Amino acid sequence: MAARINKKRSFLFVSKVLGKHIPVNPYSSLLSGASLALLLQQALKGTMPQQLIPQAILGIIDPSQAEAAYKEIMSYRLSLPQSVAFIGFAETATAIGHAVYETFGQGGSYIHTTREVIEGSASIINFSEEHSHAVAHYCYANDPQMLTHPEIVVLVDDEITTGKTSLNIIRDMQGKFPKKTYYILALLDWRTPEDQQQFLKLELELGISIHVLSLVKGEVKVTGSSESLTPQVPVLPIPNQMGPIHFTYIDHLFAHAPYVSQHPYLQHSGRFGLTPEESEQSDHSISQAAKQLKFTRIGKKTLCVGTGEFMYIPMRIAAEMGEGVSYQSTTRSPIHTIDTEDYAVKVGYPYASPEDPDVTHFLYNVPVGEYDDLYLFMEREADPASMQPLLQILQTRGLKQIHIVIFSPQTVEWKESETWKIGELNQ
Repeated sequence: MAARINKKRSFLFVSKVLGKHIPVNPYSSLLSGASLALLLQQALKGTMPQQLIPQAILGIIDPSQAEAAYKEIMSYRLSLPQSVAFIGFAETATAIGHAVYETFGQGGSYIHTTREVIEGSASIINFSEEHSHAVAHYCYANDPQMLTHPEIVVLVDDEITTGKTSLNIIRDMQGKFPKKTYYILALLDWRTPEDQQQFLKLELELGISIHVLSLVKGEVKVTGSSESLTPQVPVLPIPNQMGPIHFTYIDHLFAHAPYVSQHPYLQHSGRFGLTPEESEQSDHSISQAAKQLKFTRIGKKTLCVGTGEFMYIPMRIAAEMGEGVSYQSTTRSPIHTIDTEDYAVKVGYPYASPEDPDVTHFLYNVPVGEYDDLYLFMEREADPASMQPLLQILQTRGLKQIHIVIFSPQTVEWKESETWKIGELNQ
């Protein structure tokens, strides 16, 4: 548990498999999404080997078995019995939503919501996450028809507390892309009987069915308020990082979206929609990037860090970079940091996002001296000056080597750091 710096909701469940606020085995995160996919396949009465569910459970409980369990599930490439559109919720569920979708070989499409406004593009879904630090959600699709044809919509979130976010998106979707059936998948489901009643009311109002599947279901009662806590102002130590900072561009391995000409987004991240054919292209690029980045590791303990909503592709790359690799992501969520044994978020630092200085991001739970290498994955290139607050934080973590891995084409020069192109990494 941790305490949010948020008047709308005072608490936060810090997941041991999500790959957000604390470092995890990247295969644990991927397996959590694949496990939700198994629950969906079971609910849809689709075919699958029966041993997969107990294997998934063991892999989630024991991270050392996560890789084997995940690879066993993925070797089957489950086939959906009906056409499905998968939607992952930003910020924290973009990766597990993507992992759910990737578990199926055919019959589905994937897109994730975003908090980012993309000028010149129309959002096909608009809804609010009322308790969130960043309330508004948007959804941009290369082909809006991707939500028209599927028979079922599957919403994927890391946690359902009241379920209002899910109800908000269903209400907006039903006016634009009406469906008869919705599934909601989540790692945690904490809805009260009163919350569940709101789902029944919406079903009756819209003439639809809503099914909720989760890995953990229960009830929670929260007393007190995080407002009684005094936010700690983090004091950044003097930078002690003695090794080099490498800026590594891997833009030629991945396709880019046409919406932003300078510092473009990735085409196949899930932000603009994804089909099985496009997933195959992305899989090849991910393996190429991981294979080459693996050669640049110099230590036994490595941390790979995704940024904001850009989680799945970095997570997949981290999973293929060898043993001793952990994964987590930066986040927009402000959280109280308390350095005690039974508290989940012990250390953290805010910084202005290099891609959007008006947005504050946070990096949590990276203690000094814990890792030899750190790889920070950025979907879009940023101005060198805007990178400095984040680089200053990384330079205090006692790292032997820092890699900033950038997926958009290089347009700036990093005058004080070594710049490598991905093709030079093996030389």
